[in-house]
Amino acid sequence: MEATVFKFVPWEVPALSSLKDTLVYKIRALLNNGIPLNRAQKNWLTAKVNSNSYFNNAIPLKGWAFRFTDILKKYVVKKDGQCFEIYGVDKTSVREYIRGNIEYIIEIK
Repeated sequence: MEATVFKFVPWEVPALSSLKDTLVYKIRALLNNGIPLNRAQKNWLTAKVNSNSYFNNAIPLKGWAFRFTDILKKYVVKKDGQCFEIYGVDKTSVREYIRGNIEYIIEIK
């Protein structure tokens, strides 16, 4: 798991093993073991990746960053006449996160 999790702050942080009960740790462990995510986990992951101010492809937690570049895709979304980029697991999770009057969602490869 250390390849997809890294410390991003210079000060002391809790041990990574102390975060085993958190949802982000559990989701990263599922992915590392090749277990597919359910819809609720995909929606949660898309929301958390796009609602933090530190990373666009990782989730910060107590000085650790859990990277999800292996499953996240970049999308361009047009909503209410404005286009913007967003990262998500799939179009359904992006649509669930954005909600409202979405004109289109296009995956960028």
